[in-house]
Amino acid sequence: MDTPLSTIAVVGLGTMGTGIAEVLARAGRDVIGIDISETAALGAVASLEASTARAVNRGRITERERTAALARFRTSDSLSAAADAELVIEVVPETYEIKQQVFRELDAIVSPTAILATGTNALSVTRLAAESQRPERVLGLHFFNPAPAMKLVEVVSSVLTAPPAVEAVTALARELGKEPVAVGDRPGFVADGLLFGYLNQAAAMYEANYASREDIDAAMKLGCGLPMGPLALLDLIGIDTARTVLEAMYAESHDRLHAPAPVLGQLSSAGLTGRKAGRGFYTYDAPGGQDVVPDALTPAADAGTGSGRAVASVGVAGSGTMASGIAEVFAKAGYGVVLAARSQEKADLAKGRIAKSLERSVAKGRLSAEARDETLARITAAGSLDAFAEVDLAVEAVAEDLEVKQQLFAALDKVCRPGAVLATTTSSLPVVAIARATTRPEDVVGMHFFNPAPAMKLVEVVRTVLTADDVHATVRAVCAKIRKHPVDCGDRAGFIVNALLFPYLNNAIKMVEQHYASLDDIDAAMKLGGGYPMGPFELLDVVGLDVSLAIEKVLHREFRDPGLAPAPLLEHLVAAGCLGRKTGRGFREYARR
Repeated sequence: MDTPLSTIAVVGLGTMGTGIAEVLARAGRDVIGIDISETAALGAVASLEASTARAVNRGRITERERTAALARFRTSDSLSAAADAELVIEVVPETYEIKQQVFRELDAIVSPTAILATGTNALSVTRLAAESQRPERVLGLHFFNPAPAMKLVEVVSSVLTAPPAVEAVTALARELGKEPVAVGDRPGFVADGLLFGYLNQAAAMYEANYASREDIDAAMKLGCGLPMGPLALLDLIGIDTARTVLEAMYAESHDRLHAPAPVLGQLSSAGLTGRKAGRGFYTYDAPGGQDVVPDALTPAADAGTGSGRAVASVGVAGSGTMASGIAEVFAKAGYGVVLAARSQEKADLAKGRIAKSLERSVAKGRLSAEARDETLARITAAGSLDAFAEVDLAVEAVAEDLEVKQQLFAALDKVCRPGAVLATTTSSLPVVAIARATTRPEDVVGMHFFNPAPAMKLVEVVRTVLTADDVHATVRAVCAKIRKHPVDCGDRAGFIVNALLFPYLNNAIKMVEQHYASLDDIDAAMKLGGGYPMGPFELLDVVGLDVSLAIEKVLHREFRDPGLAPAPLLEHLVAAGCLGRKTGRGFREYARR
């Protein structure tokens, strides 16, 4: 089965097919682009001409290389043009009927040794292979959009696929400068299998009116470092396309997390399919446009900036990394800060940690020595909460334990002056349960910073059913002064970021449990295919497996969804003391320092 794959046919010259054809032609392959639409074929030629011209202008290829690439690409409106192809990649519309018809016709045209690849990301490769006369030569070859730029290619084997066919297309992917990952046949494969569940939950979160579209997107960009928010990404992908993928995933998994959120069907039925229609979750300047324009749902510039309470001094309770980071943030912004711990020694150590952080900023040229000294002078270390008597805002950053936080807030209730705002940094506990430990629950709000607090721009502002309007306004105003981006959300487990992030991480663990893909392939798929700054297993080991398990248990307990039950592998690793980087071993092993 020696297959050189020097002549390749691409069936379907839409955006993806055209992009794949460009990659192949520029890599020295003879490419036959096939589409029944003359307009699509002409568009593909024009696109290749334009993109290669840009590459010449940017010095990426020479004019001679451009001419050669264009000469290697020809188009046809008939599948018979694929007769001499050693590999055929179909990227026709995402329906079994159309794809099966293409495969049946190709069976009668191509040579017995030709490989047939489907570009599907939602349909069963096995089902398509079973319809072919040579199922051992059928596999999935899933490129990501835009194909010339995206490095990931998922190579999908069915139970019928011959290993030499897989080896041939894997080698081809590497020669194209791509990063191939080997996956089995299930809807969504790795990248989309994890991505679309997350997107679906974000759509459901928006539909439930839990948070605005702008806040959901900002939270995931700023809290997780993602290149796009989930709702903007759904608009880019196409809401109808996303719904099709989710339907296919749900048909196989019966996981409620994959059951398409009703809003996806409603928008699709209304023709509001995203950027291509000019309107989806957002409104765009034109069909196919990229620029978001204001609409009826766009928040006013002064939204959420009602009259708040004056804040000149801040108390931060705690002595860990988060507490010292928050104290540093407030002090840099000009606030007088009281940093209180259970003892003067712990408080002094926490202030010392801030001094080291500021010194690093000076060394990197981010802060002047004068600003460092002024910032540190604004911080008073105290060994008792009694020092909070006159603060205007008290922020706790102690252990993530409800009883511990309730005891702390009961103490703050006695110490802090009337009218002081009391904020909890909890990431998973009910804020209202903490507020009820005081005699003034209307003064209590969630203010969830992200670690490391000096660097991370996001703050989730969590309002309970008892939080006063002016308290909410106060916290938003404070966020602006400390140069953080506030997002509003209600008081439920996980808030925005953790409620969307941890089910995704949990599903990645389940993929490994089911031997569907390796840790390395899953991490690579999400970084290369989803634009994630870290793969799920890299992130789990950094966050800490014990912390991750605790959050997943909270989500499962509150939402009662079987799909949110923590993966057994995660529980086993935690039980074994493998907690990630902090213990030297989690999903991977790390060198001890």
